[in-house]
Amino acid sequence: MPITDFLVRDAKLFPADIALVEVNPQTREEHGRSWREYDLVEPDPAKRYRREMTWRDFNDLSNRFAHMLLNAGVVREGKVGILLMNCLEWLPIYMGVLKTGAIAVPLNFRYTAEEIQYCVDLADVDTLIFGPEFVERVDEVLNDMPKLERIYFVGDECPEYATSFHEHVGHFSHEEPAIEVLDDDLGAIYFSSGTTGFPKAILHKHSSLMRAAITEQVHHGQTHEDNFLCIPPLYHVGAKMHWMGGLTVGAKTVLLRGVSPEWILRTASEEQCTIVWLLVPWAQDILDAIDSREVDISELKLDQWRLMHIGAQPVPPSLIKRWLKQFPHHQYDTNYGLSEGIGPGSVHLGVENIDHVGAIGVAGHGWEAEVRKEDGSVVEPGSGEVGELCLRGEGGVMECYYKNPEATAETLRDGWLYTGDMAEVDKDGFIYLVDRKKDVIITGGENIYPVQIEDYIRGNACVKDVAVIGIPDSRLGEIALAVVELKPGTNCTEDAMRLFCEALPRYKRPRAYVFAEVPRNATGKIEKPKLRQIYGGKEQAIHIEAEQ
Repeated sequence: MPITDFLVRDAKLFPADIALVEVNPQTREEHGRSWREYDLVEPDPAKRYRREMTWRDFNDLSNRFAHMLLNAGVVREGKVGILLMNCLEWLPIYMGVLKTGAIAVPLNFRYTAEEIQYCVDLADVDTLIFGPEFVERVDEVLNDMPKLERIYFVGDECPEYATSFHEHVGHFSHEEPAIEVLDDDLGAIYFSSGTTGFPKAILHKHSSLMRAAITEQVHHGQTHEDNFLCIPPLYHVGAKMHWMGGLTVGAKTVLLRGVSPEWILRTASEEQCTIVWLLVPWAQDILDAIDSREVDISELKLDQWRLMHIGAQPVPPSLIKRWLKQFPHHQYDTNYGLSEGIGPGSVHLGVENIDHVGAIGVAGHGWEAEVRKEDGSVVEPGSGEVGELCLRGEGGVMECYYKNPEATAETLRDGWLYTGDMAEVDKDGFIYLVDRKKDVIITGGENIYPVQIEDYIRGNACVKDVAVIGIPDSRLGEIALAVVELKPGTNCTEDAMRLFCEALPRYKRPRAYVFAEVPRNATGKIEKPKLRQIYGGKEQAIHIEAEQ
């Protein structure tokens, strides 16, 4: 069955129950009101900080948008781009696209005008729906996107070249479209995170979406009484597929627009959220805010919060130990996934395996996982050898990189998805990420895995974040440079960092240090290409440790 069937069922079983809540604390701040002072009944809907939608209204809006698209000429396997910030309309629009038999193409809200044009062209997008935050960017490249036949706008002050979503969608039927959608139909194109250059378009069938939903619900046991606090962007498979676990049982979701520690904790309290998915930087910021008394959690109601889980990047074990010390009643889990494998859950730690914190886990529900060496042989558990993580799962692996057969052939081999992530396996069979294959630093013939060094440096009390990259060296080929972001109000010198890193094996110690902000993308991944662009050709400007 397609994922849209769950929405139809939820609307019938729980018509008056709340499906979605949008919380926008920024609106409160714009009006100069504190959390406690804010009047929830703001006369102007555009200025309300909180909006909600029932399951019946969710399904009705999806159906109306589907009919709106069909009436405008959208056809099966047409490509509909979605360029929106997280908002109450996002998921109904997405599900409406799927109900037409067209292919949903979520776009990263951080894309520049050039990247929007590139992705629209690459994915053959013929219909675009976008929000007010993107008007200038769309304006800039509108004439360079000739494939666009239909443009819709979500918000006030609709541009002349677009059709207003809110003004027109209500004129269409709320009945189910007479379109049969099957598991084997093409359903979505997601873009790779672009951490290795321009993003690739990843094509999935409807069966992939269903696989993600079932896997998520099995892993985290969502019930109708759960309430998921969704903070990451919905264009990303991680946020959406975690939400789909709740969709299978008609659970509520709160969409929070903002990542401030206060906003996260107060929203979890006020909305009585039971499950929160965080990225590493947000979890660190929350703990720092509690420690500094920026947020007083004694004022909050958090006893109902049962599960905190993290994904999208390697998780420092020290962070989780610190978290569980602060929130001992929480279950903790981590999920590994990638867009090519329809997001989270292909590898899964499991709340029962907290003694293996630091691992990404074992093969998730419905998945197989192997760590393979260059010759194709499988790494033996407990051997200490490193190989590439490979995955296989019925219905969960992408069809292809759209219009890129060369990259597809490199990534999909004999039914296995080669992830590009390097990993090792402990004696119990738990998989530990070592690094991205393309991020491995080869110095004097030795392989250095930056994640291992980063995990160690994060143990320094002054360090907020760190990224280790390779920079050219005439003698060793590459050496490790550590870009260190310090916590506010702390000081640390290069000599102090060198002294701290003396506990590492000599070949793993960074040879150069820079104190600067560590850039991360919207899904929390370190933007190492950006750092290599900044520092990779400037070794003369960086103090390099002399070979002793």
